[in-house]
Order: sequence, then structure tokens, then C-alpha cells
Amino acid sequence: MASGGRRDLRAKVTVVGAGAVGGTVAQLLAQRDYADVVLVDIVEGLPQGKALDLMEAGPVLGADTRLTGTNGYAESAGSDVVVITSGIARKPGMSRDDLLKTNMGIVRSVTKQVVATSPDAVIIVVSNPLDAMCHAAFDTAGLPRERVIGMAGVLDSARFRTFIAMELDVSVEDVSAFVLGGHGDTMVPLSRYSTVAGIPITELLPPERVKAIEERTANGGAEIVGLLKTGSAYYAPGASVVQMVDAILLDKRRVLPASVLLRGEYGIDGVYVGVPVKLGAGGLRQVLEITLTDDERIALDRSAGAVRELVAAMAALDATAGGA
Repeated sequence: MASGGRRDLRAKVTVVGAGAVGGTVAQLLAQRDYADVVLVDIVEGLPQGKALDLMEAGPVLGADTRLTGTNGYAESAGSDVVVITSGIARKPGMSRDDLLKTNMGIVRSVTKQVVATSPDAVIIVVSNPLDAMCHAAFDTAGLPRERVIGMAGVLDSARFRTFIAMELDVSVEDVSAFVLGGHGDTMVPLSRYSTVAGIPITELLPPERVKAIEERTANGGAEIVGLLKTGSAYYAPGASVVQMVDAILLDKRRVLPASVLLRGEYGIDGVYVGVPVKLGAGGLRQVLEITLTDDERIALDRSAGAVRELVAAMAALDATAGGA
């Protein structure tokens, strides 16, 4: 197709990693039909095949999205948003921390290349361990914190909403849920801010059921890994990414939980932690601070401490590699 016209006005989203999560993101974006999509992967044929397959779904879905699959980054140049899903997935029995060494190298390499070709892009990090990988991307990118954001809270709150709706036998459309902290076992589900049609779930459920739902939410990813045996969740993560892309490209100013670099908010400085933020054009528009109880603040500080430990572990790995 010749360049110019409408294509020059369409946004471009690059998805790095054409695996299950990346493929789902590309599919959902293609159906939205407001941006063209570039799929990047090191495996020859994989991104090309998925992009062509999704293009061929266009006539059925009524979507004119142009998808490009590539093993390089030239085609991604000028992207408005770059989604990084690259990295090895968790396997049964593998903690998020086990992924650290391999995935930090992958995320750094990818970030360097996408910034070189799309210096104005907003980067959404999906790779695990999520909050630590945000640090790897941020330190490599040299971009303002507003443009390097982690996707975790949207997914965690979606799981929380699902379990609340299942417990109460109500529509998920009427459920709002609030999750703070790092992505993983130390996340902080805030049940008193989680509601059904405006009613706090603490008014609708006994404390032991609320606690059980909170614990299931914190272990939501591990539960799916255990069931699948091979691989990890991708439908809900993919949909969560696209909600963030919607907010940014369409300048929706959505209030969503996301992992961002805090600079004094919530008494935390220099650490990526999941908090409620306003997302719109350019990425992070505002960090929203809410009043926490002493127990909630302690839990959030504990979660931030877990992220700090991973960042320190990355620094130690770097020091070891440098001295080798």
C-alpha cells in the first residue's frame, strides 16, 4: 500500500514478543481498528505468520488494521506506544524472582532498540518480574517516568473483580476493585475501596471470605500456571495491556492501577510500585494518592521493599558480570 493519506494519521503500536500475550494484544488492537500494529520477535516466521493471520481476519471483522511481522526494529520506527512482552515465561514451581537474570537482559536489549527507532513512544512493560523489569527498561531508556509504565495493576484488579463477582453472583460490570503494590505475592488488594455498585465488599462479605478472595487474587497468576502446566496466563494480561493502550492513544484520562516510578508519593521514592494513576496522551498524567490505614501502608511498604530487593539483585548481577 502506498504511503500517505489516512495511514499517516493512524497511530502505530509495536508489540515486542509475538508469543501468547503479544499475539493476544495484537489481536485485540487489530479489532479496535484505530492503530496499525507491528509484531516483533526473534523467532523467524513467528511474527510474520501471526501478523498475516490477523490481517486475514480483517475482512471478517471489518477491521482495516495493517499488521506487520518482523524480526527487526526498522518497521517499528515512529511507534506511539511500544509494548514489551519479551522474556521467558514462568513454569510451574518457578518464582517470579527466578526470571530475573534472563529477563533483565532481554528487556534491556529490547528497550535500547525501541528507543533508538521510536524515541517519542510510551513504553508499557509486561515482562516479569514486572516491577523489576520496569526498572530495567527505565534505566536503559533514558526517558521520563511518564513514558515507562508497567502493566500489572489492571490485570490484578481484573482478577480481583472476577473473584468478587463470582463470590457474590453479580455482574463484573458492577464491580470495582482496587489493588496496590508490586505484581506478585506482595500485592495489596484494598477491599474497603473495592465495591459492588458503590457498596464496599466489606459490607457484603464476611471478613474470612474477603481475605480468601484477596489471597486468591495475589496468587492469581500462579493458579493459572498450575492449571495450564505449560505456559502462563495471556488472555487477561493481553486485554489489560489494551485497556492501557486505549487510555493513552485515545487520551481517555482513565484512572487505572499501574506500576510507575514513585518520587515521594505514598512516602516511597525511586521504586516502581503499582498505584492508581491517570493515563492519557503521553502516558502517566498523574499519580493519585489515597489515604491508607496503618496496616495498608505497612503492606505497601513491604511490597516496595520486595521490589527494592530485586533491583539490588539486578545490581549485584551486573557487578558480578562486570567482574567476570
